[in-house]
Amino acid sequence: MSKPYNVMSDVAHLLDLYWDDPVAFGEDMLGFEADDWQQAAMMDVAHHPRTSVRSGQGVGKTGFEAVLVIWFLCCRPNARVVCTAPTKQQLNDVLWAEVAKWLEASMVKNLLKWTKTKVYMIGHEERWFATARTATKPENMQGFHEDHMLFVVDEASGVADPIMEAIQGTLSGEDNKLLMCGNPTRTSGVFYDSHNRDRSRYRTHKVDSRDSKRTSKENVQMLIDKYGAESDVVRVRVYGEFPKAEADSFIALELVELVAGGSIASVGDTLHLGVDVARFGDDETVIAPRIGMKVFKLKCYNKQDTMVTAGWVIATGRKMLRRFPQLGKVEIKVDDSGVGGGVTDRLEEVIREERLKGWQVIPINNGSKPTRNEEEHYDNRGTETWADLRDILQECFSGHMQGRPVEVELPDDERLITQLTQRKYRMTSKGKIALERKEDMKKRGLDSPDRADAVVLAFATGKKSGVYFPNEK
Repeated sequence: MSKPYNVMSDVAHLLDLYWDDPVAFGEDMLGFEADDWQQAAMMDVAHHPRTSVRSGQGVGKTGFEAVLVIWFLCCRPNARVVCTAPTKQQLNDVLWAEVAKWLEASMVKNLLKWTKTKVYMIGHEERWFATARTATKPENMQGFHEDHMLFVVDEASGVADPIMEAIQGTLSGEDNKLLMCGNPTRTSGVFYDSHNRDRSRYRTHKVDSRDSKRTSKENVQMLIDKYGAESDVVRVRVYGEFPKAEADSFIALELVELVAGGSIASVGDTLHLGVDVARFGDDETVIAPRIGMKVFKLKCYNKQDTMVTAGWVIATGRKMLRRFPQLGKVEIKVDDSGVGGGVTDRLEEVIREERLKGWQVIPINNGSKPTRNEEEHYDNRGTETWADLRDILQECFSGHMQGRPVEVELPDDERLITQLTQRKYRMTSKGKIALERKEDMKKRGLDSPDRADAVVLAFATGKKSGVYFPNEK
């Protein structure tokens, strides 16, 4: 690859081999051995338009970014890469220097020329290049348009929203990509939203410094000893977590992320089906199956009437019974307020008509009074059921921090995670805790928390309805 006149044939070869495989490119062309998280995030950049990585310090994110810059330049025709960071020091002395380091030792160094502000394909300086622009004003991010374009935002938590909005407005092409990386220092902004309310639009990763072979474990322990295991300094710089949740966030993100996408055994003889029935046209009817502490993949439907919804619930129960022969009971917990009442009635009819042994319907009226005494301070039954799940997750998290295994599993469902962690609460005039109304969530641009409500219902307890049991006298 050392002869200039072979540049285009060499590039064509790289395009053919590594178009969608930056991991292999990094290893073959740069000698970069990627960690597991780097491999996963690299492949997400290759196959998805938006990727966001939050991490503790020293995990290798700068090298990861540099390899992706070089890969994209070599493996896309007329590629354009824009690298930015909040400060000139971070951009030029850290990220841009890292690009130079890996390029100089690479097998593609004779295809590209590096300067203090640009890396370009030899012979195509005006159109085929990567450039470094500090994130100080929106206009620095505008005017970039190509079919193949990659924006790399380093220390993304520190980039102001107007600048991020300018970047996102530039990315309009089919092969335009955004990669954001950084320590999660703020609980607002585009980077925060990419791991919270907007996470369904991103491929997200969290990297804990304790899990990285690249970090100094002595330095990590020093930070924990100095600031405390639950301090914001350690959360941000070690765990890759955002600072503690805002006071009005009911369930913290860290609690849900710990149990999302895990793998635990389904223990017990009872199948719990949480059913949240859609109230509006764009809302979802959701069925959440649970056995023990394991919640299975959610069943989600749109625009189904009462009869069809009841049919899907019965079908889901039967399928789970066939799959898990140890089950002897089915408890169906339905949000019984509003249109859910019709589903409850129909389910009871089907259970009686078909003499389904061991099946029970448990109506849950979220607007009713809490089932426990006044010292719980919850305004209604719905808030109480959410608090029950929050307490389960909190206990699981506390046990995990003490070295115990994770004993709860939720589906790795981005919309579910967002809905569980973005619902706020308020204090009523009587000093009780009340969950944010669904209508108010929609006003903030969020989905109705249908998936979250179904999972909450799957963990709820309540008085069973009077349905037929063939084995009863």
